[in-house]
Amino acid sequence: MTETPSTPSTAGAPADFDDLLAANDEFAASFDLAGFDGVARAGVAIVTCMDSRIAPLAMLGLHPGDAKIFRNPGGRVTPQALEALVLAVHLLNVDRILVIPHTRCAVASSTEEELQQRVGESAGVDASWHDFNVVADQQAALEHDVHVLRSHPLIGKRALVGGFMYDVDSGRINRLA
Repeated sequence: MTETPSTPSTAGAPADFDDLLAANDEFAASFDLAGFDGVARAGVAIVTCMDSRIAPLAMLGLHPGDAKIFRNPGGRVTPQALEALVLAVHLLNVDRILVIPHTRCAVASSTEEELQQRVGESAGVDASWHDFNVVADQQAALEHDVHVLRSHPLIGKRALVGGFMYDVDSGRINRLA
């Protein structure tokens, strides 16, 4: 007998995605980026965390269309982020890159085991096999990521690279690298 994957429960959900689709209708009514070519108008790329307390464009005084944004847990320059940045530098008008992790980040304030346990408890299954790539030292990780970008043969001479820390309690960014 073949087992079929279970479908997540939608009990209590506002008719699946209806609330978000209604919000999109409002957004689309005043949409003004039609025909835009997708380049970064301000020449900026940002690598930051997926944390919802971070508003990458707003915190830098930018607007939609100004910057390329890559988000992941911890705001690290992963192989996927590096791929995106190479493309952004060569094809999308990027000449400044900001790497911006943040204070009170879960992947920087937890151990691998703690995250595995918390996810396992939430999932109801063992998650000890899954890596979450915790950041033991944010300063060292930021310096490493900035070095990777500055020394990369497809980025280093074509874009300015800076490392910053976003403070989720004040909204300020501070240059650290």
